Amino acid sequence: MALWFVLSLLLGSFSLAVASRNTTAGCAIIRPPRDGGIRYRGLTQEQIRSVQVLPVDYEIEYICRGNRVIVGPKVRKCLPDGTWTDLNQRSKCLLPCARVWTSLENGRVTVHPPGPAVEGTILHYSCLEGFILVGRNSTQCTKLGKWDSPKPVCHYDRHYTGKKKLYIGALFPMSGGWPGGQACLPAAQMALDLVNKRTDILPEYELELIYYDSMCDPGEATKLLYDLLYTEPIKIVLMPGCSSVSTLVAEAARMWNLIVLSYGSSSPALSNRQRFPTFFRTHPSATLHNPTRVQLFQKWKWTKIATIQQTTEVFTSTLDDLEQRVKEAGIEISVRQSFLTDPAVAVKNLKRQDARIIVGLFYETEARKVFCEVYKEKLYGKKYVWFLIGWYADNWFKIKDPSINCTVEQMTEAVEGHVTTEIVMLNPETVRGASNLTSQEFLAQLMSKLGGKNPEETGGFQEAPLAYDAVWALALALNKTVGPLKAKGRRLEDFNYNNKDITAEIYRALNTSSFEGVSGHVVFDAQGSRMAWTLIEQLQGGSYKKIGYYDMTKGNLSWYGNDRWIGSGPPADQTVVIQKFRYLSQKLFVSVSVFAGLGILMGIVCLTFNIYNSNVRYIQNSQPYLNNMTAVGCMMALAAVFPLGIDGLHVRNSQFPVVCQFRLWLLGLGFSLAYGSMFTKIWWVHTVFTKKDEKKDKRKQHLEPWKLYATVGVLLVIDILSLMIWQIVDPLHITVEKFTKEAPKGDVDQLIEPLLQHCSSEKMNTWLGVVYGYKGLLLLLGIFLAYETKSVSTEKINDHRAVGMAIYNVSVLCMITAPVTMILSSKQDASFAFASLAIIFSVYITLVVLFVPKMRRLITRGEWQSDQQETMKTGSSTNNNDEEKSRQLERENKELQKIIQEKEERVSELRNQLSERQALRSRKRPTSSSQNHSSPSLPAPQNDPKSLLPPPGYPLPASDNHSLPPTFSNSSTLYQPDAKINRNSCHPGRLQLLYK
Repeated sequence: MALWFVLSLLLGSFSLAVASRNTTAGCAIIRPPRDGGIRYRGLTQEQIRSVQVLPVDYEIEYICRGNRVIVGPKVRKCLPDGTWTDLNQRSKCLLPCARVWTSLENGRVTVHPPGPAVEGTILHYSCLEGFILVGRNSTQCTKLGKWDSPKPVCHYDRHYTGKKKLYIGALFPMSGGWPGGQACLPAAQMALDLVNKRTDILPEYELELIYYDSMCDPGEATKLLYDLLYTEPIKIVLMPGCSSVSTLVAEAARMWNLIVLSYGSSSPALSNRQRFPTFFRTHPSATLHNPTRVQLFQKWKWTKIATIQQTTEVFTSTLDDLEQRVKEAGIEISVRQSFLTDPAVAVKNLKRQDARIIVGLFYETEARKVFCEVYKEKLYGKKYVWFLIGWYADNWFKIKDPSINCTVEQMTEAVEGHVTTEIVMLNPETVRGASNLTSQEFLAQLMSKLGGKNPEETGGFQEAPLAYDAVWALALALNKTVGPLKAKGRRLEDFNYNNKDITAEIYRALNTSSFEGVSGHVVFDAQGSRMAWTLIEQLQGGSYKKIGYYDMTKGNLSWYGNDRWIGSGPPADQTVVIQKFRYLSQKLFVSVSVFAGLGILMGIVCLTFNIYNSNVRYIQNSQPYLNNMTAVGCMMALAAVFPLGIDGLHVRNSQFPVVCQFRLWLLGLGFSLAYGSMFTKIWWVHTVFTKKDEKKDKRKQHLEPWKLYATVGVLLVIDILSLMIWQIVDPLHITVEKFTKEAPKGDVDQLIEPLLQHCSSEKMNTWLGVVYGYKGLLLLLGIFLAYETKSVSTEKINDHRAVGMAIYNVSVLCMITAPVTMILSSKQDASFAFASLAIIFSVYITLVVLFVPKMRRLITRGEWQSDQQETMKTGSSTNNNDEEKSRQLERENKELQKIIQEKEERVSELRNQLSERQALRSRKRPTSSSQNHSSPSLPAPQNDPKSLLPPPGYPLPASDNHSLPPTFSNSSTLYQPDAKINRNSCHPGRLQLLYK
């Protein structure tokens, strides 16, 4: 609508001029060609009928009816001067003729006038040397779209004695992204001249090069490839350059049964036989750097590398190949980073993940960005090695780049020491190869052919030897096919795009090529890629130095030995981690062992004492056999301290599980014996003395020791069975705990990884849960029983209170030690100290509480004899138990005397107060009316003597001088030390008086 509005304004403001010109309003509509029409863009049919003038810059397009084609300008544009473009060239709609007539096998076709074959076009035919034209040498396209004569053919002239030509279709990029044709085309022409002069190579043939400028553009190359294939003569081989163009040509060539031999394509994607079955190249693939890199990794004993790449197809393919090769060599790519334009994040990731050996794949401009970030992140120096591509300019890091903010000095510092790999494109050795030229002679002739141009300003100068050897590889392969083809009755000149046999012979010959060229030894791998030498250089002091070559064909590394490193040698591929086992402090182990040994000695003394005095009644009443079990269990628990402190410092790994077994069994059985015997005592006391009173005496007199021993045996059997099941089902073995790496002192590229050995099993937590649960219940039950029986006194087990104290001690320490040692398991010294000291303290306290009082009693009282010995010496059968009761009654008598004295003082005080009150009342009462007073008189202060008599069994007092009750007149005589009294002789009435 906007266009229609503009047209309306033009029509309203200006008048029409002549049909072909209007210099002020635009351009007048012109007539279409005959048998054709005009397409007006953006206008409807109604608008086209009413418009006479079109605006400036408006375009019209000619279209033809039927199958006619436009000849001449197809589109015309309105110019500011009011004219249409190209009016001097007439546009026509003409009938085309068949295009088959425009090509001639083994001949040439000249089209007049140049352009499409339409009515009026004349074709002129001629045959190549060695061929005879059969038919008319010219033909014309009529107005009916038909040629006026049949198409001629070129037959082979059997009487021809000259050389027959074989044509090579080539695409040389003389401009564009990579203008490699500037030097590669002269090199190829040099090779063709030498090959055609040789009498021993293709003596009956002459190679001729037909080439175009592809500009390294796939679109342009598509058009040129069409011309090469559809224009005579037939090309026997195609020679493209530039990876993108070679990809296009190689993919199309298999449809035409053509061999493709490239001189300037490095993309790894071309190494795909399924996609490009007829492709070869003398330019090695970019992946050729990878075997050299792997060789260097192995030479310097690196097993861990990192990579950073620019996100492009060629670098991605190269890195995929490198990943496969290093994997086969047992090398790991630990970090893989990529970037599109800004490498800052990727470089930071390399630093964070401790990358040391880094392969960088990027173009030169991105390389400057990368190493500017490398300088900022300090990812250079003696700890790092960078591997780069070798085809950068020698001073690439010194070129000022506005996209980075690093100085030349900083860049020089960051890139120092990096290693480059570069494909050798010029033979470093002075060897005359198939062309009979050395590499230096070739360079001299190439410089002469270039006319003295600066090599650095000539595109493809480095790749020129590859183009030269590509022609020689083709010539030698074609020469090799002459014999086999002749045996089959065929010739190279019989080749056409439908002949697969000749293509197969050429493929076979190229695939087995092997010769010395100016670029080195020429040989192809299974993917058709060149296998060449690789130059290895290192930046030393700001300039590149050759440090070696690698020949991939022979796997031979030629090393100069002049590599130089910032440190003492090649850095490690990662921070060297030194695994160091943590062992128990020997001072701590010895100290604790001394205490454990002393404890065992103490246990032996207690055990000996208990056995020796087992006939003494006091010892007998403490169940000496159970005490013996306690002593043995304590010694076993103390013995467990020694294997608990034995680790990898003292025994080999194969012996360590045995130590683990000793720990478990000694500690488990020792606990069962020691604690089980004490638990049995306290259990029996609680069982007997929590029954009814009428059954107590009966039960006390029927204590059967075998039941006590059986109880201990049951606990011991439970432990033995559980430990046996544990060790059979899930035996203990060594496990190694790894700790956080630690940095040693000094500037050393090392980390120390502490390790700690543990005794463990597959289901360690489950087993510990079962054991701790069972033991924990016993401990809790023991605490409960000890608390319940704390006030019980029995003559059959006279040390049950000491046993209760020992149970308290063991239970508390065990309940604290078990979880704490699990928490401190990673700290070997603290864990050992806590566990072993808990064992030692438990044992010491248990032995002291149970045995020391017995020793003290026997020593202080001299009760060393048994009952029989004592009866023989004294003739008395005094019961030790009665003596104990007598002493207890003496203590109770003293307590009662003290209470009585306090009560006497209180009664005396109350009597004094009563006397004072009575005296006060007597003074207030009038004497005259004392006999007739109605108030009752107070009772006499004297108490009833009968009410103050002592209870039965107590002696009467001698006198009472102070009117005191007889009971309290001489309280000191109530309890005579020699009196045979006990607690049961106290009368209830007396106690009521005392506390009234």
